[in-house]
Amino acid sequence: MGVYLSTPKTEKSSEDGESDRLRFGLSSMQGWRATMEDAHAALPDLDASTSFFGVYDGHGGKVVAKFCAKFLHQQVLRSEAYASGDIGISLQKAFFRMDDMMRGQRGWRELAVLGDKINKFTGMIEGLIWSPRGGDSTDQPDDWAFEEGPHSDFAGPTSGCTACVALIRNSQLVVANAGDSRCVISRKGQAYNLSRDHKPDLEAERDRILKAGGFIHAGRVNGSLNLARAIGDMEFKQNKFLPAEKQIVTANPDINIVELCDDDEFMVLACDGIWDCLSSQQLVDFIHEQLKTESKLSLVCERVLDRCLAPSTASGEGCDNMTMILVQFKKPIHHTASADEQSSHSESAEAESRAEENELK
Repeated sequence: MGVYLSTPKTEKSSEDGESDRLRFGLSSMQGWRATMEDAHAALPDLDASTSFFGVYDGHGGKVVAKFCAKFLHQQVLRSEAYASGDIGISLQKAFFRMDDMMRGQRGWRELAVLGDKINKFTGMIEGLIWSPRGGDSTDQPDDWAFEEGPHSDFAGPTSGCTACVALIRNSQLVVANAGDSRCVISRKGQAYNLSRDHKPDLEAERDRILKAGGFIHAGRVNGSLNLARAIGDMEFKQNKFLPAEKQIVTANPDINIVELCDDDEFMVLACDGIWDCLSSQQLVDFIHEQLKTESKLSLVCERVLDRCLAPSTASGEGCDNMTMILVQFKKPIHHTASADEQSSHSESAEAESRAEENELK
């Protein structure tokens, strides 16, 4: 259940912004947890035609989530696949790249800085001199592997984080997810899941875990981690005979590509502190009610956090860190699909709407 405070920290960090395609609001709150381990990234103008949003839910510490919030979108931009227009592949490579970058001396140093283990006045990290070679904006990806130091053999962090990110380019929405943070879209008031929660008891996850030499006990990988996919958690990624996507725990994200249409109202990215308390449809319904009287999206997010916060730690639900990003699409959607495509998509959506929790593919 984690370590809880005697009273929750209800102060919120909130933000609003927009581009010519969308507007967004976000909010995060520590809540009952002793520390805040969520992180997020919201870049409505990742480049001239693309918006990027991501939520990262840390476990075992905050540093991996903060690392991803700082670097993952940068790696998407640097990918050759992104330059050629393959957003899905660029996202997948960026997820794997996070694990690679957190190894070695440079990875150790960046994690130490993000973990507040640096004295900003003396430049010391745990007794070592910090002398960075250039700023983040000029670092090339290959620089990471060649930085020498006493932690050059650092295998990476034992802590980790989930990652659920969404890129929007014109009418295309691409979602990448590893873990149990979630992306949901509201289409004519109906909630559709654009990601899947990666729990160890899912058949595909269980098969990979067992084949890689792991086990599941009490719903947890090797009896400790209640996620089957995550960035970091290097102790579960030590089989040198298997590729990254087949390790006990993998950073390999599911990729879901959706063509937006005029029926799409908004999407939500949120960590499991929200989903532990509300189903996808319940959250969409709550947001619709709030939007009738509130136009500032960050305030809508704040109301969701207050709605989910537990009155006590007795049950455990509503006691987690909470982070939520609400993205509202401006009308009309640019470069929408043709009428025939939208009709076909709508018919498919109607068929799927019979389930309480839907997935939009």
